[in-house]
Amino acid sequence: MKLSKKKMVLVSFMLFSLFFGAGNLIFPPFLGQNAGANALPAMLGFLMTAVILPVLGVVVVARFDGLERLARQVGKTFAMVFTLLIYVSIGPGLGIPRAASVPFEMAVAPYLPEGVNTTVWMVAYSLVFFMVAWWLCMNPGKLVNRIGSVLTPSLLILLVFLFVNFVVRGQVSVAEPQVDYQQAPLLKGFSEGYQTMDTIAALNFGLVIATTLGTFGLEEKKDRLRHTVLAGLAAGTILAAVYAMLTYMGMCSSGVYPIQENGAWTLRHIVYQLFGAPGAILLAAIFTLACLTTCVGLINSISQYFSTLFKKLNYNQWVCIIVVFSFFVCNLGLNTILSISIPVLNAIYPISIVLILLGLSHDIWKNMRYVYPVTVAGTGCVSVIYAMDKAKVSLGVITGLCKKLPMYEMGFCWVSVAAVLMVVSVLLNAVSKKR
Repeated sequence: MKLSKKKMVLVSFMLFSLFFGAGNLIFPPFLGQNAGANALPAMLGFLMTAVILPVLGVVVVARFDGLERLARQVGKTFAMVFTLLIYVSIGPGLGIPRAASVPFEMAVAPYLPEGVNTTVWMVAYSLVFFMVAWWLCMNPGKLVNRIGSVLTPSLLILLVFLFVNFVVRGQVSVAEPQVDYQQAPLLKGFSEGYQTMDTIAALNFGLVIATTLGTFGLEEKKDRLRHTVLAGLAAGTILAAVYAMLTYMGMCSSGVYPIQENGAWTLRHIVYQLFGAPGAILLAAIFTLACLTTCVGLINSISQYFSTLFKKLNYNQWVCIIVVFSFFVCNLGLNTILSISIPVLNAIYPISIVLILLGLSHDIWKNMRYVYPVTVAGTGCVSVIYAMDKAKVSLGVITGLCKKLPMYEMGFCWVSVAAVLMVVSVLLNAVSKKR
């Protein structure tokens, strides 16, 4: 069976909007501004973790019919713990609250009158935000039409409008790259892609897309997988184009504005330079639409999973629980959320990458029982030690040994460990067969 072009466009737009949220807006311009003249290699590295790996993740999860089944290749206990950790971190623990707090703190709070109580405004904004998200999620069958037909096209039109105006009227001055982007801009861009959380999100959205395709009448697994690949390629192309636009604006502004804490500051100044004070409305609309679609996708996918795992509560009840919990976490503040998210991402992102790559090449390893558990366990140990070290928690001698691994300071010490352990596990399998 083959879907019509209209339905494929809707599914592709939905997948794009699920990925394109808070971090996707603020990190590309920040990368472009910091990379300056080295923006191109930095952006290529960024696209690897912010586009290519997420698309591959969607395909792999669809192939295995869910994250838990993929993780079971490592072990049942790991599958349960890792899946819960992924869903909590990308959902009510970090991802969903960040999706609500970013648009307020980056596109609303800076334009509030002086002296107002921002906490009250944040509560009011997040309350309306989560009420809209709750309303959208309570009718999951209509999500693809609401997001694919209305929200995503509106977001893309606003982004293209902003980019065209910048190309025509924007101030351009490209500066030399900052220190972090002088030696290895490709690797730096690769690690910056972690912050979008899209590779982790892909482990959720793969099942959402496969389920959505099932509602369109695609009953055969091979048909769902083929259309998932097509939707992933289309969504990835749109993501790459949007990232290129945002990175370009950041690069061209690298010599115009001083470097700040994040890319939202750069976007605000670009919009103000182009449209003046009324540009705040445009920026707020872009941030809110981008974050709302991602938030809705996360609530939907996590509620579906929890309703099958903990069957005492149904989908609608889980939606309510996640929305209320995320509302309270959101109001802790963006800085608090980001301070927690960075070490968590450093710990679980490498494991997710290794799991996706092993899943893609599953036919090679499916009869080698040591490959998944040994490779993933080693990667997990090293990435957790690295995350703890960056959070100022040292394990003494163990941390010291890890610091001697290649590319440790760049955050890629897990690569050599994963490669070596994969070879070791293949040799173990060969030895056990001979015995």
